[in-house]
Amino acid sequence: MPHLTEHPLLTDVRHQLGRVPNLYAAMANGPAALSGYLALRDSLTHGELTARERELLALFTAWRNECGYCLAAHTFRGEKMRIPAEELASVREADSPDPHTRAVLRLADVVMAHRGRISDERLAEARAAGVTDAQVAEVVAHIALNVLSNYFNHVAEPDLDFPEVSR
Repeated sequence: MPHLTEHPLLTDVRHQLGRVPNLYAAMANGPAALSGYLALRDSLTHGELTARERELLALFTAWRNECGYCLAAHTFRGEKMRIPAEELASVREADSPDPHTRAVLRLADVVMAHRGRISDERLAEARAAGVTDAQVAEVVAHIALNVLSNYFNHVAEPDLDFPEVSR
């Protein structure tokens, strides 16, 4: 898929990130898709989940969906956020040393494993660990956002412009 690097939607991406990752350049071929993706991504930055939790959710989703591009991108971002390598690796098992982050990741794991159909008991476990109803909604929204980028990468196969990470 050809990459567009000068699309107007990419101006903000370049301003925010200092460059245009190949994912965004490829997605600009479908401006409506890119616009929707960016709107959801930007909206979720104003939610209750921390930047760290959002990054770890993205990394977890990339791992589950076997998206090498997003695995590399979110490992790179996690390192830039100074998340320890051990924690970045433990995300693959929906684990974190932080109890709230662990609860968020385990909720995401159950949501993904059962395509959103989770038991009342599992939801109660997340709530007992301090995950609010707003955060439950955000976990589902983050999964949707990251599945979009994972699947788009599977289709478009943009060149990897982040340090490669082995599965």
